Amino acid sequence: MKVVAINQEGQYRLGVKRSDGIIDILSALERLPDSEVPTSIMDVIAGGESAVESLNSYVELLLQSPDHGNDLLLREEEVQFGPCVPAPNKIICVGLNYRQHAIETNAAIPEFPILFNKFNNTLTGHLQDVVLPEQVTSQVDYEAELVIVIGRTAKNVGKEQALDHVFGYCCANDLSARELQMRTSQWLLGKSCDGFSPLGPYLVTKDEIADPNALVIKCFVNGDERQHSNTSDMIFHCDEVVSYISRHMTLVPGDIILTGTPEGVVLGYPVDKRVYLKPGDIVTIEIEGLGQLTNRMVSEA
Repeated sequence: MKVVAINQEGQYRLGVKRSDGIIDILSALERLPDSEVPTSIMDVIAGGESAVESLNSYVELLLQSPDHGNDLLLREEEVQFGPCVPAPNKIICVGLNYRQHAIETNAAIPEFPILFNKFNNTLTGHLQDVVLPEQVTSQVDYEAELVIVIGRTAKNVGKEQALDHVFGYCCANDLSARELQMRTSQWLLGKSCDGFSPLGPYLVTKDEIADPNALVIKCFVNGDERQHSNTSDMIFHCDEVVSYISRHMTLVPGDIILTGTPEGVVLGYPVDKRVYLKPGDIVTIEIEGLGQLTNRMVSEA
């Protein structure tokens, strides 16, 4: 199943992505009430497999009914997308987690996952504009990333059980202001400007992804391919990352983990060839099975 956050006047409504459109579940429930059906993405994540089954059964019933179905399908171009995980408890990121990315930036291959965090102010959705913080930076870089969304509380879980605690996956763009990131030994400032974590377009349940460690991952800027790799190049794979983090902090449903970016970022170019993002640039992150996440960069007002 693919679920989406429909942004309606700042409120995030639960949507279900179908091949022929997106269903607004709250609108559907007004016509066909069912008290067992979850009404938000965070409720779906917290409810796990039973919530997904309930939601899927409800959608099938809804679409089989001539009185309730087809006119509730929204075209994607009609939808204002929010971040597909609207309210994570934690946003945890893994730095330098692709072997070729470490090589291109002349960094040592990490012995342990390099962890840092972002905050909810960085979250935004598919097709939403990202305001470049031009007063403090001129070096905003793109980073295509696979996101792990936690579905079950995880504490001290082994690698073999780690993916049992995952709800699903989505695309992210870990936007990074490089001179702010490198200003001190802590990366936080360069990673946490408003809108610096576009997330989506869909949250895809794990049953649709056979192996998160074998997905094609790409980034395009204005249609030009900048990154093209595979999650198999991760230094620490998804199961290792979840297990490692759970040994140090408790992961709870709705936590998200950005798993690192492959080679091809602006920072990896020679200094005289680095062209950072500018207003008007359109960045698309594409991951096999998870769709395309697109955002336009704009100037500050």
